[in-house]
Amino acid sequence: MEDAMGTRDLADAAPSARRKPAQKRSRERLDRILAVASDLIAKRGSDQLKMSEVAEEAGISIGSLYQYFPEKSAVIRALAERYSAQNRRCIEEALTAVTNRDSLSKAYLDLIDQYYAIMLAEPVMRDIWSGMQADKQLAALELAESRACGEMLAAAMRRAHPSADAERISVCAFLIWQLGEAAMRLAISQPRREGDASMEAFKRMTLREILEP
Repeated sequence: MEDAMGTRDLADAAPSARRKPAQKRSRERLDRILAVASDLIAKRGSDQLKMSEVAEEAGISIGSLYQYFPEKSAVIRALAERYSAQNRRCIEEALTAVTNRDSLSKAYLDLIDQYYAIMLAEPVMRDIWSGMQADKQLAALELAESRACGEMLAAAMRRAHPSADAERISVCAFLIWQLGEAAMRLAISQPRREGDASMEAFKRMTLREILEP
């Protein structure tokens, strides 16, 4: 059974690095590889990412790179996992303080605005996120993320609505989060004015359900 953060699903969804570094030097090398890959994706997009270029820019041999990542998709999944972990921490922090309808409304709307702003500002996240559906393991990671984040939203909703049906809240929260991923993907693909309008419409539609489960 998965825990509240969905960590088992997340671990199973997208195993990325072949070599899990335990020593400080290995961890630093892994961080350098991912930093280089992130910079290259920001410049040219993930489709143009080349393992030979990552190795050269990171100052390691191609053989050493393959000890950590067997293929390019594994590098991209590792970046997606890192961004997802950061997002979960922000979401958990924002929703932990929710105790009633007013704090739930504010936390939810602030999270949507924050996440949308990050997607607009971070080319690497946007590139990876936009292509998630084309990679089965990335799609599995996204689904697991929606379950984990949806459960955090559900927990906050249950605190704000202690008499509401808990199972119904869980289903509702998961669906809202999954639809939010789709809505945000649409918004960042639109001209900025249209994208902003799409996100405002999504917030209005979902806030009603969140406040009246």
